[in-house]
Amino acid sequence: MVELTWMKTFVTVADLGNFRKASEALYVSQPTVTVHIKSLEKELGVTLFERGTRFVRLTEEGRVYLPYVKDVLGLHQEGLQQIHSFTQGYRKSLKLAISPLIADTVMPFVLKKYIEAKPEVEISVEIMESAYIEKAVMDEQVDIGFTLLETRHKVLHQTKLYDDQVVFCVPHDGLDTETAPALEVDQLLEDYYLLTHSHPVYWDELMNQIKTNYPHTKTMKVSQNHITKRFIVSGLGVSFLPKSTITREIIEGRMLVVEIPFVDLPEVSTYSLTKYNHSLEQDFIEFVSQFHYQ
Repeated sequence: MVELTWMKTFVTVADLGNFRKASEALYVSQPTVTVHIKSLEKELGVTLFERGTRFVRLTEEGRVYLPYVKDVLGLHQEGLQQIHSFTQGYRKSLKLAISPLIADTVMPFVLKKYIEAKPEVEISVEIMESAYIEKAVMDEQVDIGFTLLETRHKVLHQTKLYDDQVVFCVPHDGLDTETAPALEVDQLLEDYYLLTHSHPVYWDELMNQIKTNYPHTKTMKVSQNHITKRFIVSGLGVSFLPKSTITREIIEGRMLVVEIPFVDLPEVSTYSLTKYNHSLEQDFIEFVSQFHYQ
C-alpha cells in the first residue's frame, strides 16, 4: 500500500529536484528520502526519477504520476481542515470576497453580529478588488462576493444590497459647524489635491464635470478608499466618497461634507454575487441586507 509520507516525499523531490534539499524541507535524513522513493517505486513497479551525479529529474512515468499525487495530498489536507473545523464546533462554512471599500463600512459589525448569531458557521474573508470578485465567484474560489460592480454573467445571481450617495469630503477646519462661515469650494480645490479613483465606477464621469467647472483643480490618484480617508484627515486632500464609508470620520469630527455647485453627484450601489442559490448563502445575504449602511 502506498503511504502518504512516500507521496509527500515524491512531490517534494520533484519540486526541488534534489534529494538533499528535499530532506531539509521535510526535516528528515537524506537516506530516509531515498527509502521513501524506492518504496514508492517498488509499490508502483516503475522508476519515478532519473538520477545523475548532479541532477534528479522525473521520468515519463513520474511526470504522469505527479499531478495525481498532488490531487491526493490536496484532498487529504482539505479533509484534515474539515475535521479540524468540525472539532471546533463548525458545521458549515462560507468563503467571502469583500471589496476593500465595502469592508470600510459597517460590514465588520455585520460580520460580528452574524458570527454571534450563527456560531456553527465558519467564516473566511478575502479582501479583494471589485474587478476580481466576479471571477472568484465564477471559479468557485468564494461562495459570496460583495462588490461595487454589476455582473455581466447571467449564470451569477446578483442582489443589490443598498444605494449610497457620493459626497464631497474635506478635512475638518476645527470650527463650530453651526457658526463657522461656509467653506468655498473654489478655495478648497485650490488649497488641496483632489484625491481620485478610490472607487471603480464614478470617477471618469465625475472628472469630466470637475474639469469643466473647476479647471484649475490639482489631482492625485489614490486607489484605496482607506488611504484616501487618511490623506483627507491629515489635510493632504479632498475627495468624493460614498457616504457610508465616512460615517465614523463625520461623527468624530475629523471630516466635513461640503455641498459642491455645478456637479451632479452620483449614487453608487453595492451588490452580492453568488453562483448557487444555496440556503446558507441566501440566509447570509438576507442577514446582511437587514442593516443600515448610511
